[in-house]
Amino acid sequence: MAQPNSLDEYARKAERTAEVQRKVQAQVDAADQAGGGEGSKGAMQAGARSYPEPPLPEQHLEKPGQEAKLDLRPMYDAPFYKGSGKLQDCAAIVTGADSGIGRAVAVLFAREGADIAAMYLTEHEDAEETKQAVEREGRRCLLIAGDVAEADFCREAVKRTVQAFGRLDVLVNNAAFQLHVSRFEDLTEEHFDLTLKTNLYGYFHMAQAAVPHMKPGSAIVNTGSVTGLMGNKDLLDYSLTKGGIHAFTRSLSSHLIDRGIRVNAVAPGPVWTPLNPADKDAKGVSKFGADSPMKRPAQPEEIAPAYVFLASPHCSSYITGEVLPVIGGYNSR
Repeated sequence: MAQPNSLDEYARKAERTAEVQRKVQAQVDAADQAGGGEGSKGAMQAGARSYPEPPLPEQHLEKPGQEAKLDLRPMYDAPFYKGSGKLQDCAAIVTGADSGIGRAVAVLFAREGADIAAMYLTEHEDAEETKQAVEREGRRCLLIAGDVAEADFCREAVKRTVQAFGRLDVLVNNAAFQLHVSRFEDLTEEHFDLTLKTNLYGYFHMAQAAVPHMKPGSAIVNTGSVTGLMGNKDLLDYSLTKGGIHAFTRSLSSHLIDRGIRVNAVAPGPVWTPLNPADKDAKGVSKFGADSPMKRPAQPEEIAPAYVFLASPHCSSYITGEVLPVIGGYNSR
């Protein structure tokens, strides 16, 4: 008796497979028509309290951007965060501590037991609010106004901090300048220099001034950015500096490892601070963070715990040279 042609049998099996594919496709088509698989249209809320989502207030701030003038005040006090002595009796410098991420970091550091030197440019009203918030946590706060682009100022700020607190355990480099350009040709040398001087020279000057006062177990935490990882077509100079900060972090960590000083970075995504309303136009501000996977910007109190983690020798003693993205998720398509 003749054996069936094996190729014919494979063809029949292939037809059955195609029938199964069409059946599965019909099921998915029906689910799509019924609205299934679209997920929530609102912003993701996964914190201890709900956070604002776009549309945000349409507002444009004058540089350097004062938090006190924001219609929607950033949430920085993290009322559900409980301190546990992770930075007990340490002294920390936080640049750009008048508002935004810097203020939130200063508050949580104080809640963990640290005294704070809060450095800022000219936002005196905002800085005073930071000072009051730190003191409510039962810690001391030293306000120091000046421009981190100036090496002499950075050295003087570190000197004053050590005189006031008797030590220096943590440096948070956070001060930044950001301003978009619509066309590459519009990025002037003055603009470019201002961004590099603040975002790169400032980090370099502060670290160089701080390191001689630091002992094994100390830490430097730099503020990078998702723009330093992914780029941004309108923030050419800013993205360049943030990528440089990531490379500086990794290189300085290797350089200081024999001295027992850890160096890491946090790379935030969109965060509701004065930085962006002092950059984008009012309409752009209203949509800020809407294109992130969580469909909203972070609030500063959602970012600050990452700095506590990287600053504390109790949490991250075996971590150095890392860049920690806190960007609200990744787009899968």
